[in-house]
Amino acid sequence: MKIVINQIMTVSSPPHIYGTDTIEKRMRDVLIALAPAFCMALYHYGIQAFYTTAIAVISALAAEFLFQKIMHKPVTVNDYSAAITGVLLAFNLPPDVPFWIPVVGSAFAIIVVKQLFGGLGSNFINPALAARALLLASFPVHMTRWTFAPDAVSGATYLAMIKENPAWAPELSDYLALLFGKVGGCIGETSAVALIIGGIYLLARRIISWRIPVFYIGSFALFAFIFGRTGFFSGNILFEVLNGGLLMGAIFMATDYATSPITPNGKIIMGIGCGLLSVFIRFFGGYPEGVSYAIIIMNLFVPLIDKYVRPRVYGKWSGK
Repeated sequence: MKIVINQIMTVSSPPHIYGTDTIEKRMRDVLIALAPAFCMALYHYGIQAFYTTAIAVISALAAEFLFQKIMHKPVTVNDYSAAITGVLLAFNLPPDVPFWIPVVGSAFAIIVVKQLFGGLGSNFINPALAARALLLASFPVHMTRWTFAPDAVSGATYLAMIKENPAWAPELSDYLALLFGKVGGCIGETSAVALIIGGIYLLARRIISWRIPVFYIGSFALFAFIFGRTGFFSGNILFEVLNGGLLMGAIFMATDYATSPITPNGKIIMGIGCGLLSVFIRFFGGYPEGVSYAIIIMNLFVPLIDKYVRPRVYGKWSGK
């Protein structure tokens, strides 16, 4: 008896795993996690925060769509990754920047940093942070002109104040302002409570690993205390952690899949490195804030980190 098999089978090595998880679902969860910070921005900064964010998102989507069309590549704007880049870029901008600032930033983030290096998953640094660095270097006046909420308790950003006067001592009202966003700053970084809620959501959904944010914030707090602004072991840990873009960077930026290590030990190294660099730049550098540059620098070391912390293959002899 002759048996004829017409079905073509694909042979591959195990494990054979099927799951319902998709890029779209993960990116959608990140957008949901960013929603509390966006709501706080709308509450404190009003319609201008909405305009800036909307322009950044639309520009990012348009840049990705046009580039992929021109290059005859599959259009991937439906995976929400470009939208997240736009939101994160907007969250790193002052609320009332001119409309062309988010347009330029989004185009640079999507076309230069993301698409020219191969698209989603192939970029070697975080696109939104790279765009922020470009804008800050090119348009420093627009990027450091802050809008304050009507009921804000301060007339200058806390980081700028303590940079000018390291001995300045914050009061209880200052901590409350940092927790609930009644301070000047970028759109998405002012409310610590909103960012923490988003981080808890991402951890609960297992979108991000706890290692990078925990070791980032923990090492930052430790080094901030050790290298205090008025001398060794004099740092105000709570004030430094709640200020600036630390929480947003640790939760939403440093945990980017494409630009962070893939191994557990690598994530720990990434977090500690970001924490140390953030303290050094913030305390001893020319800028009041150092989170963006710290993450970008550690992004460059990710391939090296992954190379040297690879787990040893079971059963493989590692002797000489």
